Amino acid sequence: MKKILCFLVLLLVPVKVFAISASSYIAYDLDNDIVYYEKNVDDKRLIASITKILTAIVTIENVDINKNVEVGEEVLKAYGSAVYIEVGEKLTIKDLLYGLMLRSGNDAAIVLAKNVAGSNDNFAKLMNKLATDIGMKNSYFINPHGLEDNDGNGNISTAKDMALLTRYAMKNKVFREIFGTKKYTVKTNYKTYSWTNKNKLLLSEDYITGGKTGFTKKAHRTLVTTGSRNNINVVIVTLNDGNDFIDHKNMYEEIFRKYKSVKVLDKDKIRIKDEKLYKDNTLYINNDIYVSVLSDKDKIEIDYNIYENKKYRDNDVVGEVKIKLNDKVVRVEDVYVKVKEVKHKSWWVKLKEWLRW
Repeated sequence: MKKILCFLVLLLVPVKVFAISASSYIAYDLDNDIVYYEKNVDDKRLIASITKILTAIVTIENVDINKNVEVGEEVLKAYGSAVYIEVGEKLTIKDLLYGLMLRSGNDAAIVLAKNVAGSNDNFAKLMNKLATDIGMKNSYFINPHGLEDNDGNGNISTAKDMALLTRYAMKNKVFREIFGTKKYTVKTNYKTYSWTNKNKLLLSEDYITGGKTGFTKKAHRTLVTTGSRNNINVVIVTLNDGNDFIDHKNMYEEIFRKYKSVKVLDKDKIRIKDEKLYKDNTLYINNDIYVSVLSDKDKIEIDYNIYENKKYRDNDVVGEVKIKLNDKVVRVEDVYVKVKEVKHKSWWVKLKEWLRW
């Protein structure tokens, strides 16, 4: 294995601190392991309807979203926020996902759980398995909607865990599309629905790319949003925040104003000094790498680990690159090889070349 190091040093202005009303919050980079703001990120709290982020991605990963379903009597158990679907109504899983995410339909959540796993309890098992796989260490889910039961028990998570979940879910194209939709219309065998997203920031701020609201009397207001500007992609989670929309807006504007996104690597071609083994071919990564920096003297380190493979094929993984910010690894990407095409000469061309020689 061969290790190659590169360094970049940047001079920037420090960010100011301002008050946030939330009991717990985090502003986290969607691409790199960078925290912009945080408070009590590991405190376990009831999370209300931001639960539905997990409900949505579990559904997307386990069933065909174009599948047609008929609403069963399970919907009669729903209460609270709803899209008011009825027993016998026919629509697709995709339609239900939009009702779930845009209008926070608890009825949509229950119908999805029934069609994905057979029951709320079985669906909760899928939720907890994925949460564990993602690395949500302080979370536990008992239902697909986020309401508390009669004993006051509900879904538990943390600001950090919900940021990790959202970061994971945003890698899914279908989820991103639904998460960032402002309005959705669907016609069923019963009626036509037109659903507008409850996320006020998505409707008013051009940099907001998605979000999910939540509220119960015990959890209070919870909110997850994502935002993007100039290659800085952020997720913000606030728990128990009566001023959530304003707090999210303030954090985004401060991040985008003070932080600078630096392009560290170009996805199409990586140039590694003294790299001999793959010199006739092109090394590449799947995505351009940008890193957000803010400090009097931020140091970016690029650390290549290139495998000394004697045999390799086109688009094989041949190493990895680690990006460090101030000595902390914030991103790891696989390095691939694009094998240079060798054109084989016909025997006639070879003969003519031999005769000329």
